[in-house]
Amino acid sequence: MNRTPLFPAAGGVRPEALSATGIRPAPRPGTGPVPVPVPAAVRFRAACPDCRGRFELAAAALRLAIGATRRTTFYTFTCPECGASVRKPAGERIIELLTGGGVRTLRLHTAL
Repeated sequence: MNRTPLFPAAGGVRPEALSATGIRPAPRPGTGPVPVPVPAAVRFRAACPDCRGRFELAAAALRLAIGATRRTTFYTFTCPECGASVRKPAGERIIELLTGGGVRTLRLHTAL
């Protein structure tokens, strides 16, 4: 049986070797959230209910608000064709796609 570790400890690896491969050592527990890399080319298809335009938007052009109910969970963007502010409901699948694509998220808190 081979006892060679599959992932050797980063302590024995030269830092320049890590940067060349793109591999980074895992963060220590308790050091904060680990950012998930998102490709810069992520685009989302959207439509404007006012002008009926169809277009693609970058993640930076969208905002996701997650509330306590379906009514208070939505995403927003500004139509690039007519300039209208658009607000659309966001179900579970939309939330999954937008957060996975790097859209900025706002969690709405309810009053106690």
